[in-house]
Amino acid sequence: MAIGLFIATGCSANQPPPEPVRTIEIQQSWELQPGDAVGNHTVVAGLGDISIQLTGETVYAPFDGIVQPNSESCVLFSSPEVPAYLFRLCGLDNPNIGEIAEGSAIGSGDYLHFATLRKQPDGTWTMVEPARNILERILR
Repeated sequence: MAIGLFIATGCSANQPPPEPVRTIEIQQSWELQPGDAVGNHTVVAGLGDISIQLTGETVYAPFDGIVQPNSESCVLFSSPEVPAYLFRLCGLDNPNIGEIAEGSAIGSGDYLHFATLRKQPDGTWTMVEPARNILERILR
């Protein structure tokens, strides 16, 4: 019994702590947001998102950056190369959380629901139209 406990304790000590969920305040306010529930269904995209059919394909980091959980079905990608922007990616299966190198896989799925957010002077974020070249880098 003590050996099993020692092994279990030893394994868990080597695992990095989970990445905390990053919440952001979006300047525009809509009733339904990604992560909300409607009946027994989870909202995975909202006003301001664009949806791209992936059919299992992978999406990639457009720059060196950090992937952080944002809700059950969404992650945020940030990079010091574009500090005034955040990219919200929803609908990916098992996304890679943490620091990530440019060109590395963020995740894959059947659909990508994507939003570009720009930081405002008051610290809130507003949704802006995504740039085609950024989407091309993410989709390769």
